[in-house]
Parts: sequence; structure tokens; C-alpha cells
Amino acid sequence: QLKTKTKLFGASSTQFGDKPNSNVDPVCLGLPGALPVLNKESAKMAVLAGLALNCEIRQTSVFSRKNYFYPDLPKGYQISQFDKPICEHGHLDINVDGVEKRIGITRIHMEEDAGKSIHDIDPYNSLIDLNRAGVPLLEIVTEPEIRSSFEAQSFVNEIRKIVKYLDICNGNMEEGSLRCDANVSVMKENDKDFGTKVEIKNMNSTRNIKKAIDFEIDRQIELIEQGKSIVQETRNFNALTNATNSMRTKEKADDYRYFTEPDLQPLILDEKY
Repeated sequence: QLKTKTKLFGASSTQFGDKPNSNVDPVCLGLPGALPVLNKESAKMAVLAGLALNCEIRQTSVFSRKNYFYPDLPKGYQISQFDKPICEHGHLDINVDGVEKRIGITRIHMEEDAGKSIHDIDPYNSLIDLNRAGVPLLEIVTEPEIRSSFEAQSFVNEIRKIVKYLDICNGNMEEGSLRCDANVSVMKENDKDFGTKVEIKNMNSTRNIKKAIDFEIDRQIELIEQGKSIVQETRNFNALTNATNSMRTKEKADDYRYFTEPDLQPLILDEKY
């Protein structure tokens, strides 16, 4: 989550912990006729992250609509970047048992956050807080080169140090300022192809990242050894049971019906910038 004062496309505050639904504006509420305007500071922060992670900075990047329905997504779509993200083809070196290992970074893109659904306050109803809707996010996607839960944990720790040093994110995982989704797959010893991947969503501590990945590796191996197949799906991690649970079957990119955001111009950066 980028450390801007206001949201990615609207004027309301990004302050954490304020009264529910107090930091909202016409854009993040999806009100008819409200038009997005890009927060210039978020573009600057994205470029800083890209340079720090050895990326190529795309001089013309484009915003797209990612369409899906969720109660805390008032517009019915999220403004993100799809085929032309701001940063691509980077890398980060991590330390694995005293040896440097290079992890490729596929892309870094900007997108707005969704709101928050709260299920544990009212016994009969889910509650919606839209303070987080429209908060600027930077999503960093790696190549499938991480080979263990320890490497994943090390990678996130390094990212956390870098974004805090750059002062573009406070790195606070408990507040959700830094979150991690892990795609996990296993394969038999002599196979060349990855197995079916499962995504674990929104882990909020490096300790939980390690535990969730270890559990998921064991779960998948057990299924294969029982002759069962692995379902491509999204799972969450329960820190009380140290287990992952199924949330939904995994969507593919075409399920989101991406198309260029008609209300935003391409973001054009020159070499001097």
C-alpha cells in the first residue's frame, strides 16, 4: 500500500483506523458521473520501486478495468494495469544459506484497493467499510523461481526493507499495508512441468507466509500420493489452526474481462523524469 495522503483516483484520505466509511469520495463510492484522476505521487512511488528492483520502466503504461462483483467494490470493477504495467523485467537477490539467489520480477503494476467486508461484528450481517476502497496499491509479481517457504519469507522481508527505506510504504503487515499472496505448486522429483497451482491470499505476517506455504506443500503432496488431483483455487490461511481453507475456484484473466479504462489517459513518462 503506497504511502500517499489521498487515494489513487479520488481526493479522500488514506488514513488507517479512522471511523468506518468516513474516508470516502464520489470516485471510490462509484457514484454516477464521477471521474478518476491519477494521483501523481503514486506514479512517482511506483517508479522508485521499479528502479530499486532493477526493472525496466515502461514510458507509456495503461490502466485497465478488472471486472468482478464483490459487495465492497462499489463500481463493480477495479482500476488496475493489465498488459502494459508501469514496471517489468526486474530482479531481487536474496540470501539462501549464505548464497545469493536471484529472483526474477515479472512486473510491478498500480491498482486501487477494494473496501473491507467485516464478518465478525454482527452475528447476522456482513458489514462494509469503504475507507480502504481506492487506496493505491503496488503489486509486485515474481517469476516462478522461489523454491521453498524460507525463500518466500526472505523475499518478502527484503521487499519490506526496500519499500520502508524508499519511504513509499510503512511495511506494516498487521494493518494490511503490506500483504502477500503465494501461488504454490509441487511436482514429482523428475518431472519438468509444474503441478496445478493454488493461490493463498492476503497473509499478514512473514511467519504466517512460511507456515501457510509449508502446510500447502504438505497438503498437495498428500493428495497426489492418494491418487487425487489438485484443484486450481484460491485459499486463505487460518492462523489459529495453521491450515489453509478453500475460498473459491480460481478465476483466469479472461474471467475479469479486462479492457482499457476509458476515463483515464495513458500514463506517459519521459527519460528525464
